[in-house]
Amino acid sequence: MLELKRTLDAKGHCLLEMPSGTGKTVSLLSLIVAYLKNKPLELTKLIYCSRTVPEIEKVMEELKKLTEYYESETGEKPNILALALSSRKNLCIHPEVAGEREGKKVDGKCLSMTASFVRLKHKEDSSVPVCNFYEDFDSLGRDEKMPPGSYNLDDLRQFGRKKGWCPYFLARRAIYHANVIVYSYHYMLDPKIADLVSKELDKKAVVVFDEAHNIDNVCIDSMSVTISRRTLDRSHANVESLASVIDRIKATDAQKLREEYNRLVEGLRQASEARDTDIVLSNPVLPDEVLQESVPGNIRKAEHFVGFMRRFIEYLKTRLRIQHVVQESPMSFLQHIYQQVCIERKPLRFCAERLSSLLRTLEIPEMQDYGPLVLIANFATLVSTYNKGFNIIIEPFDDRTPTIPNPILHFSCMDASIAVKPVFDRFQSVVITSGTLSPIDMYPKILDFRPVTMATFTMTLARTCLCPMIVSRGSDQVAMTTKFEMREDLAVIRNYGNLLTEMSAVVPDGIVCFFTSYLYMESVVSLWHDQGIISNIQKNKLLFIETTDAAETSLALHNYQKACENGRGAILLSVARGKVSEGIDFDHHYGRAVIMFGIPYVYTQSRILKARLEYLREQFNIRENDFLTFDAMRHAAQCVGRAIRGKTDYGIMVFADKRFSKVDKRGKLPKWIQEYLKESLCNLSTDESVQIAKRFLRQMAQPFEREDQLGLSLLTFEQVQSEEFQKRIIQSAMA
Repeated sequence: MLELKRTLDAKGHCLLEMPSGTGKTVSLLSLIVAYLKNKPLELTKLIYCSRTVPEIEKVMEELKKLTEYYESETGEKPNILALALSSRKNLCIHPEVAGEREGKKVDGKCLSMTASFVRLKHKEDSSVPVCNFYEDFDSLGRDEKMPPGSYNLDDLRQFGRKKGWCPYFLARRAIYHANVIVYSYHYMLDPKIADLVSKELDKKAVVVFDEAHNIDNVCIDSMSVTISRRTLDRSHANVESLASVIDRIKATDAQKLREEYNRLVEGLRQASEARDTDIVLSNPVLPDEVLQESVPGNIRKAEHFVGFMRRFIEYLKTRLRIQHVVQESPMSFLQHIYQQVCIERKPLRFCAERLSSLLRTLEIPEMQDYGPLVLIANFATLVSTYNKGFNIIIEPFDDRTPTIPNPILHFSCMDASIAVKPVFDRFQSVVITSGTLSPIDMYPKILDFRPVTMATFTMTLARTCLCPMIVSRGSDQVAMTTKFEMREDLAVIRNYGNLLTEMSAVVPDGIVCFFTSYLYMESVVSLWHDQGIISNIQKNKLLFIETTDAAETSLALHNYQKACENGRGAILLSVARGKVSEGIDFDHHYGRAVIMFGIPYVYTQSRILKARLEYLREQFNIRENDFLTFDAMRHAAQCVGRAIRGKTDYGIMVFADKRFSKVDKRGKLPKWIQEYLKESLCNLSTDESVQIAKRFLRQMAQPFEREDQLGLSLLTFEQVQSEEFQKRIIQSAMA
């Protein structure tokens, strides 16, 4: 809290690493909400960004507890409006639309009932369906302020049903006068969404990125585009469909196209003022000076623009007819397209906005059908807007099918700072926090910003409730490693299997194992089956496996938790960077041990990764090996961190690879793990690790009450009130 207050006082940005399960979220919320209440002129809003819907719901739960505490202490409800914002899929209450499973279908159906031109048609012909929840909100709720309180997604749906208003549009409207907003990273970092949702938010705000160890990858994904041959075929069909709609409109309502032409002559900024804000399909990454310009003459007329897009798509098809890998810069791509088909840079730059304008003019509500063409238009805008920090890589084979010709074009962002820079520039304070940010000094380099504060905190524990250990060899003294030359060695795989068998015999309840990739996990499990190891493991616990299929993984996870609940115990085999490694908490009996089989290095033969490493070396002076090790160790720490979710929890963390013993690897683990990773736990055999696990579990089995923590890992009421404690707080704050 002190470090955070220093940052807010300095109106700067900070990086804070704090162990998982030690109250990170509630500490952030407590101090920032207090700051909002006490210094409303200096700070007006908290924008809390998390990754997944369950994490958003957890933040809202903590906020509710905080406001209840305020009320119990002061006797009055705090005058704070806090709400969560998510997609239509999670907020829609229309019985017909909410029944759809896919988000795109929900968006499409919603737009087909709420778009301005649909509502105009409804006034002329009442048989045209509209959404009554949206209509009531538009006529009654748009200017009404929501009463103070903390609204999670369920609360918003209930409030919407009670009032008869659409919760999605209600939340979209309410964020402008809310004190606290909780939503996904993409609402802040993805330019397509940020321009719609976050553009008008107050600059005197603090933005918190929680669980932000992967923030650079989120930034890069939001600015990258991947185009396959199938995408081009579907976008070609979109163009032909648009051409036929334009011909029909010209015959029946030519005035509509003439009006659009005149608007485009005035300039994009003026044209966009009239747009229906919920039908923006462009990637609004155009600089402000470009938005002041008018659309180039050769794509103003609808039929000319369609012809232009047809030519651009045909050019891309020729580029995908390749036998070898091509890598080039955006400037080289633009020169080539001009030489081959005389397409200039300027009209390409306006493609995304021009397509958006055309789809609104043609009143096409089913927007998801034009997804491929929108993607191509976004690519055209991006490639002609950005020169630095991007690369175009065309490969004849997709990585997933390396033997079948399946050409693919990657427009890859190399520089994470491009997407996050507007956030740093615009908002007063940005807080980046996670349980695994080590090594913390890498983030200012790759995100290109200067933090006011960088701090990493350890755990204050009343008992040593985490037991990290590095197992470097089996009982037969053969080294354990997933190093490329040795990973297929039968002795290594057998030793990994024996380690899991031995641990499953002594560790109660749940064990979670992480492999470096799905492919490696499949080959190891297959060999374990042949060696009879699987049957030995199943004598001790049930076995569940994470797959690439989300539904299968959810079922495996559900049954794993069921097995842990009924005392049978279970083992979950999963993958680093997978679904299980990121958002799932294995607290208490769900995860008494976590085993990391190998160091989860990213696939280094990927050409996109190679291009990014080259860019980092040239622009930020970051060596390839340093970045790869940093990336692998943050994911390893994220995996093993699943075991400890609070001070009353306990768990064993097993790093099963001899390379973890090296100082350059071990030193990149978070401090809160390093301080318990003594030298005596750094080079163990399977037998030694089992004995240490037994001793640790016996200690943890002793009675442990809340009173045992007071004065050690929890402050007593007397300590908080003591003069010495108050002096320390004041001195720290002044320092």
